[in-house]
Amino acid sequence: MAPRHFRYLLPADSPADPELIYFPYWRFKGMLFSSLPGGVRTKFIDVSRQAVRSRHIPLSVGLRSQALKLKFLTSDAQGRFIAPDVPLADMVGIFEDQFCKSLPGPILHHAHVGESTSMIYAPFCVRGRLFDAILNTPVRSNAREAFDPEQFETETDTGSILFVSTLCPHCGWDLDDARDSLVLHCKNCSSAWYPVGRKLKPVKFAVIEETGDRTLYLPFWRIRADISGLDLNTYADLIRVANLPAVPQPEDTNEPFRFWMPAFKVRPRVLMRLAENMTLGRLQADLKQALPAHPFHPVTLPVTEALEGLKILLAAFLKPRHRIAEVLPDVEVNARGFTLVYVPFREGHHDYVQAELQFAVNKNMLSLSKHL
Repeated sequence: MAPRHFRYLLPADSPADPELIYFPYWRFKGMLFSSLPGGVRTKFIDVSRQAVRSRHIPLSVGLRSQALKLKFLTSDAQGRFIAPDVPLADMVGIFEDQFCKSLPGPILHHAHVGESTSMIYAPFCVRGRLFDAILNTPVRSNAREAFDPEQFETETDTGSILFVSTLCPHCGWDLDDARDSLVLHCKNCSSAWYPVGRKLKPVKFAVIEETGDRTLYLPFWRIRADISGLDLNTYADLIRVANLPAVPQPEDTNEPFRFWMPAFKVRPRVLMRLAENMTLGRLQADLKQALPAHPFHPVTLPVTEALEGLKILLAAFLKPRHRIAEVLPDVEVNARGFTLVYVPFREGHHDYVQAELQFAVNKNMLSLSKHL
């Protein structure tokens, strides 16, 4: 079955008498990571492109998808909806190629992290000629032939929105969390859940407890993985492959290596920095299976997307750099298990600071990440 995508309408400001014609556009938002011999390059993109081929309509919706308020497409929407005929993979490939052309040197590995794809329907109408129904202005076109709406297939299923009950499957209590959170928590039985289809599945989670009033807990995915093509199974192996300024101790050979990836969206360069700091930093605190006593940031990056970035994270800390081109193509990373861990950050004037590892997350950057 093909994956479902959210479908939205751009608002029309056209007279009611002409029938509105909605043309589909693919929208892609996400972080692109490319590993090069000289390091990792990142880019955040928010782009759209025609989902039906036509010389009569603009190639994209431009900034409208960001500037205008989008509405969910529901079964009672009025108008004629043109069926898409351009596969999503074609559109993603086009923008990926454009990004790659600007990169110096060969690309050793490429990954999308935190991407979301959706279909946006832009309104047009015909009043002698094709009009943009948002601005009520004629559409400029290089097409020689006259616009004929009958040449396009019509969408027969405008779909519907699925709703999931937010009662705890374990105890029946109301689940509570931010509106953009992918994980819902039950404060009655200290459980965590994420939606899969119409059901809720349990999430294994833990917290590093912190004393003090001004604390914010940020969620991270702690991931155990099998890594082929590279000897990286314990913390002692990490000291060696990352060339850390430490001497391996006997206990280091018994401590399994784990990746740490943010479970929240931030700018791609910041996301990779946080992942590297947490993975190399080695938090020593015990994990408790209880909800944080202090406020915690919502989970906005699913673990499936975090897994996409593991090989890029590996490339970010491998040493020496000149061996990456030789080693990385043969490396495969396959997750074995994961835990959602809430890590305490102390609130400062401009930043939240992880006291044990001594790195900070800017408050404004974290606040603006909700738009990613």
